[in-house]
Amino acid sequence: MTTLKIRWPQLGLFPLIRVMGVSITLLSLLGLSMLTHSQERQLLWGDTHLHSTYSSDAFTNGNLTATPDTAYHYAKGRPVVHPGHKARVQIGTPLDFLVVSDHAEYLGVIRSLYLNPMITEDLSWRERIWTRIVQYLLRDAVDSDSGRELFTKVLPKPAENAVEAMLGWEEDRVSGLVPRQPTVEVDTWKLITDAADRHNDPGVFTALIGWEYSLIPGGANLHRVVVSDVNAEQAQTFAPFGFDDSSFPSDLWDWLEETSRATGGDFIAVPHNSNISKGSMFDVRDLRGEAIDRDYAEVRRYWEPIVEITQIKGDSETHPVLAPGDAFADFERYPYYIQREWTDYVPQRGDYVRSALKVGLELDAKIGFNPYQFGVIGSTDAHTALPSAEEDNFHGKMATDSVPSRKSSGWSDNARGTFGWGMSASGLAAVWATDNTRESILAAMRRREVYATTGPRIAVRTFAGLNLAASAFDQASFPSNIAADAVPMGGDILGADSGDQFTLMIEASADPQAAYLDRVQVVKGWLDEAGETQEQIIDVAWSGGDSRLSAEGELLPVGSSVDLQTGLTANTIGASSLRVVWRDPGFDPLQPAFYYVRVLQIPTARHSLLDKLALGGDVDTRRPDTIQERAYSSPIWYQPSSE
Repeated sequence: MTTLKIRWPQLGLFPLIRVMGVSITLLSLLGLSMLTHSQERQLLWGDTHLHSTYSSDAFTNGNLTATPDTAYHYAKGRPVVHPGHKARVQIGTPLDFLVVSDHAEYLGVIRSLYLNPMITEDLSWRERIWTRIVQYLLRDAVDSDSGRELFTKVLPKPAENAVEAMLGWEEDRVSGLVPRQPTVEVDTWKLITDAADRHNDPGVFTALIGWEYSLIPGGANLHRVVVSDVNAEQAQTFAPFGFDDSSFPSDLWDWLEETSRATGGDFIAVPHNSNISKGSMFDVRDLRGEAIDRDYAEVRRYWEPIVEITQIKGDSETHPVLAPGDAFADFERYPYYIQREWTDYVPQRGDYVRSALKVGLELDAKIGFNPYQFGVIGSTDAHTALPSAEEDNFHGKMATDSVPSRKSSGWSDNARGTFGWGMSASGLAAVWATDNTRESILAAMRRREVYATTGPRIAVRTFAGLNLAASAFDQASFPSNIAADAVPMGGDILGADSGDQFTLMIEASADPQAAYLDRVQVVKGWLDEAGETQEQIIDVAWSGGDSRLSAEGELLPVGSSVDLQTGLTANTIGASSLRVVWRDPGFDPLQPAFYYVRVLQIPTARHSLLDKLALGGDVDTRRPDTIQERAYSSPIWYQPSSE
């Protein structure tokens, strides 16, 4: 038997640098505190990725009216007017926190060009003429409902990958765009941050200040959502950092370090839509084409402790090509790059979270540090200012996607984008925090005690340790009674002896307003003795007991209780909760590994079926009628002792 050793995130020089720069304790810098697991955590639900009318693409795609105030009102449960179809809409269950993350690039500028006289300050006569032309084209496009086509024309030219694209990106990234208008951007940022402070109510509802860094060289999505714990006064001392400030994420991280030191706040950057990054989001090289070294890895992991695994533009867990043995890998695929012309979608290791976790093990073995040791969240990326992730209450990605009869108009599977039914009603960020405050939520994200769902509020809690006793589940004090012996999701365990058992304790409960649960799975990835990464998906708990096992011991599908004529789901199958203590029979104390939990709901009606029924049933949505929604926990890592 061995005493558990816990390795907290390695941060290199950052604790020293930041403590020297501002009055922040080392523990808060780590995203840790003097808290133990025995202290209560709250499960908070939110959306960290939402756009209002101030985002250029939101405005050109029909969101002319929904501001951050609209977003906060909706998130808190108040009815609001939809910016597209103008009907009253209301969230099913209010959120606990929200980040309005408008694009940093041309923040508020496109909206201003449409609504207001042209601002000519600091513009040359050539820029004034070009801006006037853009203003005319913009107004015509919006008024004729062709803003989507106009927006597509300024997307980047396709390239095979981001490194290749970066060679010409400095020229291409500004083509077709108007000059920056600093006064508009500053004024808009003030409106956004002031709204956040007005709606922030510590302990009740948290409005976090953030924005989106929207880098997309050659159609390779390398966007990050920046989330902070600063207030409006602090935020108004800087301008949000966008790709027009730098085309390299490493420069964003440097800027975050400087700004954190100057403001005293904390910041994290959240990569999203890695599924359409052309293999570049989780690559083994940086955007300059150089192999990732330890210094780069340490900086990246510090500023990017979590990633967005699911959202409206598809799921980023894995892909059938990358995980042929995973029966549930073919989920909400989105094969569309954000670029001017269509090119075939090619899934790559650098696109997906599970592959990235395995690449991280390989890099750790090679350079001595894992840049891809991250937690996961879900969010929407809705551009309607409405964080709707429910299948039966989905308001579209864009305002123009909100009307069922228009969702297939002009779009095909080989277009430069997709139509409304190709979008996924997803997802939500779940956070185990000590309090519903900006600081506590950021701290939970930094320690990776977070997880994702595709929309339902499936409650998931995991703990891992060596030789954990199953009796802990039976005690009223769980999980506090295992505080000394286990780590929660996002944790890191160092060192085991021969004969030790890696143990996972898992609790999952169905959303009380949604469908029951099908099963709980453990996804394991590890580095074998030959230095090759492997993966395994293990069913560890399921509804229906042994009756669902075949003669060969395989778990049979749960079935479906969806009425295809009404879209209603009967909870006649599945389980309201599942709990298990699982010990890894293949655990090798000499092999680095990660473990995360995937919880599957029973099938329910997808929003495409609900629209089809509403339209009369004779509609080809080209998408499935049903969906198995899910939750993904942040991983727990095991690392052999270096002694």
